[in-house]
Amino acid sequence: MEIRFKRFLLLFTGMIMMLSLSTQVEAQTTVPGSEIIGKWDITVTIEDEAMENLGLFRHGLYADDEGFPAWLEVKLSGFSTLVGRFVGYEGSARPISEVRYDTENETYSFSIPPQWMNIEEDLYFEMSIENDVLTGYFILDGNQLNFTGVRAPSLSREEPPVWGSPKNLLDDNLSSWIIPNNNQFRMVDGILVNQGVGGNMVTKEEFDDFKLSVEFKLPEGSNSGIYLRGRYELQIEDIESITSEISMGGIYGFIAPAVDVPRSADEWQTYEVTLVGRHVTVVHNGIEVISNRPIPGITGGSLNSNEDEPGPIMIQGDHGPIEFRKFTVTPALN
Repeated sequence: MEIRFKRFLLLFTGMIMMLSLSTQVEAQTTVPGSEIIGKWDITVTIEDEAMENLGLFRHGLYADDEGFPAWLEVKLSGFSTLVGRFVGYEGSARPISEVRYDTENETYSFSIPPQWMNIEEDLYFEMSIENDVLTGYFILDGNQLNFTGVRAPSLSREEPPVWGSPKNLLDDNLSSWIIPNNNQFRMVDGILVNQGVGGNMVTKEEFDDFKLSVEFKLPEGSNSGIYLRGRYELQIEDIESITSEISMGGIYGFIAPAVDVPRSADEWQTYEVTLVGRHVTVVHNGIEVISNRPIPGITGGSLNSNEDEPGPIMIQGDHGPIEFRKFTVTPALN
């Protein structure tokens, strides 16, 4: 009798879960404007006049005709409210309290605080969807910036990676790197040293899936980061006892490290990173702080939003001093 009851309970629970899932899917497809639900890789056009007005700059790696990357996620909250988050030119993912949909004009709009920019007015966004392409604009400190967006790829993998041979990216001539404008990086006795605030270092080679092994040291209070595929920043910062989405060992703005790893400024530390599709694992000083977590989208300061393409590895040089005595990448062969 007890076994039958347990079987009935399991069957009943499963039916309830399936009914709940069906209700959620039906709700998403019946909410006006539900076409926008999902993740979008965005390219923003910023004209020279707006660049000057906003005090923005191209750090030497963007071509003059390239746009700037951004990212948008929209999802259903409750029965009828669209909410989301947005990543722009800089900063972390910003929450969107409501994405409004105008049924008459078939347009979407929302506002978010300026966050990292020293301006008074909120940013206002307006957009529409046609042929599954997002087109719109936003107002930033009185400047209209146009953008287009495509749906972000899943980056799912059918097979596990087959790893190739490790590649050392440090040599005296920095032959593996694109030397940026205002370069402050130098090789000193076999160590890559960022001596001040300058340009970002980017590898000449682009990578799909890879493992990365680095040893680094930074002075007290300094800040840097490593961009995986040039799009996902692994945070490096001398702040202790913090485990948030913007702290040491996290994917900036998206994934917090599981634990705060004991460390001290001016001491050598290690990162062992594995990136397969969207899934990242980070081992900091021998402790796994991120375990095979999916990265939702690009982080602020990315090179581009082309998530379906391979990308380089970028070291942030425009924040603070840092040193690397090991920088080895092992690419996947498949």
